[in-house]
Amino acid sequence: MSSPFTEEQIKRYSRHIILPEVGGKGQLKLLKAKVFLVGAGGLGSPAAFYLAAAGVGKIGIADSDCVDHSNLQRQILHATKDVGRSKAISAKETLEALNPDIEVIPYTDRLNSENILDIIKDYDVILDGADNFPTRYLVNDACVFLKKPLSHGSIFRFEGQVTTIIPFDGPCYRCLYEMPPPPGLVPSCQEAGVLGVLPGVIGSIQATEVVKLILGKGQILKGKLLMYDSLNMEFKKVKIHRNPNCPVCSDKATIKELIDYEEFCQTHG
Repeated sequence: MSSPFTEEQIKRYSRHIILPEVGGKGQLKLLKAKVFLVGAGGLGSPAAFYLAAAGVGKIGIADSDCVDHSNLQRQILHATKDVGRSKAISAKETLEALNPDIEVIPYTDRLNSENILDIIKDYDVILDGADNFPTRYLVNDACVFLKKPLSHGSIFRFEGQVTTIIPFDGPCYRCLYEMPPPPGLVPSCQEAGVLGVLPGVIGSIQATEVVKLILGKGQILKGKLLMYDSLNMEFKKVKIHRNPNCPVCSDKATIKELIDYEEFCQTHG
């Protein structure tokens, strides 16, 4: 019986294939998987790098911004030569250079209530690396409507958090934070700063969750919020529960269509 892998693929993915939890079957699952990333910035960069290296066959990556010098302290998908270029296009080139096996589809339009459902409907797992509340709520609600698993991550100064959302089988983002804060109340990354290596940790954890979801292995962060404090090098995990009155995923849901909240943070990650 012929191998489903080329000789180069057997070499490339050998450290996966010898893992009993992955093996050849698991690697084929990864190669057939389709993952959509929201943002090619601080969180999207490490997550996309590791998903591409792992052999996730189709990666969609959406970012409407261009690379700025201030991004290069943490957004490792991009290099100095990419300043001024589309982040989504830069990401595609970097990821396909890392792994020619995979297909990367860049989306340079801003995600909104009009386009997101059509864009994400054919992907298996969604990874949210957005840096602003309007996009986080939009992505959460779209994933609930389409019943798509969602890896959520966020970062602020020296701290980050991650959870994995399985709609209707655990809490969604609105169960945790029902409504976005008023514009201007929470400082953006531009105003507050962020430790350069922090998104590397959080984005890598998000990528780990996505790989486990695809493989169907291990315990995911469903109903749990993992919090990381880099200054004190502490991880804490807290249980979170579905809100019986959640406006989007409960029996009493009041939100039946997507909402475009007012934007107040313009740069990803």
